[in-house]
Amino acid sequence: MNELKRKKLNIKKWWVITALCSFMFLAACGSGNTGAGNSAASGGTTNNTPVKEETSAEKKPVTIEFWYGLGGKLGENMAKTIEKFNASQQGVIVKGIVQGDYSETEKKLQAAIASGQVPAAVLSSNAEWARKGYYASLEDMIQQDADFKADDFIQTFLNQGTIDGEQYFLPMYGTTQVMYYRKDALAEHNIDPATLTTWEKLAEAAAKMAKKEGGKTTFYGWEPMWGQENMTDAVLSKGGTFLSEDGKQVMFDSPEWVDTWELFRKWIHEDRIMRIHSGGQGWEYWYKTIDDVLKGQAAGYTGSSGDQGDLDFTIVGTMEQPGWEGVGEGKPVAQAIMAGIPAKASKEQQEAAFKWLTFFTNSENTALWSMDNGYIAVRQSALDDQAFKKFTEENPQSGVPLKQAAHGSEPFVDPTGGKIYDALKIAADKVQIENIPAADALKAAKETAQRELDKLK
Repeated sequence: MNELKRKKLNIKKWWVITALCSFMFLAACGSGNTGAGNSAASGGTTNNTPVKEETSAEKKPVTIEFWYGLGGKLGENMAKTIEKFNASQQGVIVKGIVQGDYSETEKKLQAAIASGQVPAAVLSSNAEWARKGYYASLEDMIQQDADFKADDFIQTFLNQGTIDGEQYFLPMYGTTQVMYYRKDALAEHNIDPATLTTWEKLAEAAAKMAKKEGGKTTFYGWEPMWGQENMTDAVLSKGGTFLSEDGKQVMFDSPEWVDTWELFRKWIHEDRIMRIHSGGQGWEYWYKTIDDVLKGQAAGYTGSSGDQGDLDFTIVGTMEQPGWEGVGEGKPVAQAIMAGIPAKASKEQQEAAFKWLTFFTNSENTALWSMDNGYIAVRQSALDDQAFKKFTEENPQSGVPLKQAAHGSEPFVDPTGGKIYDALKIAADKVQIENIPAADALKAAKETAQRELDKLK
């Protein structure tokens, strides 16, 4: 071997030895920095395996936006639940974005979808939008989640989030509209709330309790909520339907619809024993209605089971919606308020959103939501929650929505993507606000809705 080759070989040996020493030194320093953690991982012996350094992307939690249109106590409790989730783990941070109400949430989501800047999760659902691909299917995420127990959900609620055989939405809580009344107002007239089992009897009681001075009503016997929902519940309780059995004809001109809505018009505008608060920003009309009862300006109102968190039950009581004489018990809609994940959110955002939604709907949290707000829990196992059991025993009003939901109607799925509901909403305003006869308002609604339905042929 010549001198040049020998020098090159010595240089290579020196670099190998130097590199090996440096590697051993760094490994020893790394072992010292991780301390007991590495010893525990190796059963108490020194772990000489180099620790993989996490990248900044791996360390950083996924931050997502969750849009919801809830106000008052409901909004406060949603914020608390978000804080609870964020504190429960380190992989996802939910940022709650409050909207005016459910309708505003959907309008803003529509704009967000158009722009491509969508939230990761939204307290809203739309079957037609799911069919158009605006929402992500949850099927793959459900299959990959070993803790997801579909059978534990209240099936009526879970099924409302199934579109063409695929799960697109998860039920966050169940709701149905019940009756709230002032205990003192009924007691003053010796009215037993247990006897108010029909709309005819309720109207008779409302007439007794209403007070008028100088041709004006100063105290109302009852206040339905603005919109078509309360009047439609009464129609369903009478046996009315949205469409014919074959699904080809809109039924708004049937006696069940016309006679029922005409009674509400008469009670509001002619008898003036009832009134409607309408308009305003977001839920303004809703809280004005509640305030009338709490402040002693009305004997009662029809509102959401979720209102219970805003009510003082030393003043008010709760009962189920009435039925009709000769027909039977009430059959108001029992509906799931659902949440979905926009399809334009990234896969990482979608997976993070799914973790948040399943956390909200676990047994403990759905039971807590029901206790705090009066909404219906979405899991059967919530009934086994000890805190929930104790709460329902001490607060019997919390059981009224559950009882009513047991014989309630499922929500109508509008095949036109909401156009039938839009026509009905316009008709309700005509009856409740403009004092237009129900037959005229519903005839116009049928014509509009039928045109939209016929386009699907």
